[in-house]
Order: sequence, then C-alpha cells, then structure tokens
Amino acid sequence: MDISHPGKIVIAGAGIAGLTAALAFASRGFAVEIFERSEKLEEAGAGIQLSPNATRILDDLGVLQFLLPKAVQPEAVILRDAKTLRELARVPLGAMAQKRWGAPYVVAHRADLQGALLEAISRQPAIQLVKGATVRSVTVGDGGASVSVDQSGKSEPADARLVVGADGVWSALRGGANAKSRFTGELAWRTMIDSQSPQGRAFAEIGSTDSVMAFLHSGFHLIAYPVRSGAAFNLVAFTPGKGIAEGWSGKADISILKQAMRNTAPALAQLAENAGPWTAWPIHTVDPNAPWIAPGLALIGDAAHAMTPFAAQGAAMAIEDAETLAAYVAATPEDWSSALAAWEASRRPRIEKVARRGAFNHFAWHARGPVALARNLVLKTRPPEKLAADMDWLYGWKPSGR
Repeated sequence: MDISHPGKIVIAGAGIAGLTAALAFASRGFAVEIFERSEKLEEAGAGIQLSPNATRILDDLGVLQFLLPKAVQPEAVILRDAKTLRELARVPLGAMAQKRWGAPYVVAHRADLQGALLEAISRQPAIQLVKGATVRSVTVGDGGASVSVDQSGKSEPADARLVVGADGVWSALRGGANAKSRFTGELAWRTMIDSQSPQGRAFAEIGSTDSVMAFLHSGFHLIAYPVRSGAAFNLVAFTPGKGIAEGWSGKADISILKQAMRNTAPALAQLAENAGPWTAWPIHTVDPNAPWIAPGLALIGDAAHAMTPFAAQGAAMAIEDAETLAAYVAATPEDWSSALAAWEASRRPRIEKVARRGAFNHFAWHARGPVALARNLVLKTRPPEKLAADMDWLYGWKPSGR
C-alpha cells in the first residue's frame, strides 16, 4: 500500500462520483474510506453516455479496460425529426472520436460502469469501502473534518483530513439554505428493451443499432442507444410533468408520455405503449451559486452542481470533478484550504458552460414553428465535421498533470 500523504480522505457515497474520487485520490498516495448507505451497490437508472473527456480519465485510472468489453462505441449521434423520422444532423463518433479527441465515446449500462469502477477499486489496497453506512452530517474545521456515520443502528464519528460529498442531488452534506434541490418541471421516462425482442426489432427499423439517436419534437425528445454490447437498447424520453416522490425513480401517469408522443411517427408513438414498463425520474437541480467547499469539505458531482441532463454530461462532470479535486489537493499538501478554493474557481466556469449547453440543447430540440424550421436549416448546412468541431471544447478537454 503506497500511502505518501498524511490524513485520510473520507468520501460520502459510492456512486460514479465517489468511486472515481476514491481512485483519483488513491492513485496519488492517499488513504481513502468510502461510506455508502446501501448494503448492496445497485446503480439506479439504465444507460449512460461517456464522452472522451470522461473516458480518458477512466482510462488513466485503470477503469476503462473493465468497461469496454460490456460497452458500445457508437458510430454517431444522429438527430431525427420525431414526426417524419427524417435525419436532421449527424455527429460522427466511433474511430473519428478516438482520433479527434484522443479517447473513445462510449455508451454503457450504469451498472456496468459501476462494476468497472469497483473492479479497479478492488485492486487498490489504499481504498476501504464500507456499505450500509450513512453519513448524516459533517463537522468541519481548519484542521480537517469529522463525519457522523450511522451503521447497524449506531452513530459513530469518523475523522478525516478531507471529506468529499459525493452523495448526489439530495446530499446530506450540502447544508444551509441551499440544501434543498429544485424540481425542474421535467420528467425523464426510462426503459430498456432487449434488442432481439419484438420491441427491439421494431425500434431498430426506425432507429439505429450502432448510434445514439435523438428524436426531436416540440413537446418531448427521446434519446436511444445500444448498451450491453448491443444486447439491449436504452431509451429515455423527456417530457414536462408534475413532481413525484423525492428519489431517483417513482410512479407517474404513463398517459403523460403517451400524450407527448401521440403526434409523432406511428412507429415511434407505439414505443410509448409497447416498450415499457417505463420508470419516471424527476429531474432536479441545485442552486448553481451555492458554495461547493468549506474547510475540510468539498462537494462533487450532483451534490455540488446537479444540472439537467440535456448535454449528457452529468457523469462526465462528476468524473472530471473527482480527478481535478484529487490533483489540486495533492499538488498543495501544505495548504488544502487554498487548494480547495483554487479547485472550485477552476471548475465553475466549465460547469457553467456545460449547463448553458444543456439549456441550449433543450431549447433547440423542443423548438416549434419558425424556430424549428430555422434550426433544421442550420443543421442542414453544417457538415458532420463542423458539428464535431463544435464539441472540441467539451470532448477535447484534458486534465492537467496526467
């Protein structure tokens, strides 16, 4: 065990952000302890998109080798009109993504990503993962922090040089007036279908078996792509909707989705009826201006800056957070307060830019009337290479020091 830095890193949450942070800190010589409230790690949700800015970090941390055999490297992102199924635009990926951005664009099942992270962690003796342990609160000070951990009916303190809050949009460590998340008024409807099932074959006729598909409509949009080495398709549709129980999934009236998809191509509309069961996820965000740091504490991923998923960058930003936080802390071992402040200052402009990109995508994809016509004209006149170049700032990003 190579422990070259004094003081332990305690991480609340064993999701994508927390597991990546553990690997990033351990790779730099820190002892790490992760507390996860679940007794069994089961990643919520279904599919996930990982652009090159995320996969290059996962590769550096030894994770990508375990993920790629179960993942898919899509050939393109294809935008289609949901009413006519006409192709509007295509952003090439596949080998082009690897060549242009230096890392692959990958789509995968979330559980497969979590499994790859856990496999890499199992090879890191500096990391201890404690399940069935809920971090309730944190007390911070100039010399470090202490968390209160509930486990087996008992509450015990755990001291740390730094506590990393990676416990998601409903973080227990994001205190004060900004602790409450905000429902955006949007629901994400998710399902997964076997590619060889009648529903899977029906989708393949209107979509693509090797690309990320986006079907655009003024009242909703649908994203679909292959996962599990092509054995299944992940589908997620976004519609307006009322809030449901606070949690990542819940029950909502399926008629909301059916109504939104009613005036689309018949083959697409039938997916609402036949591709289920659908699970509705409320989309929550947090105050983008709230602080991410305090003495001895740093929030990462959704705990810090949960955003809408319309840029497909939620996981990627969490992975970037984890890598950069560990790098800043390791680079300034004598003054972690300054390291945390510098890290937050460096991350905020990028997070804000990604959030603006997501807001723009939502506006453009849900456009109607003359705005939709203008959108289609612009997309028609931009060749695939130009559309790819538009993403250089996002997908081509590289962490310093690796």
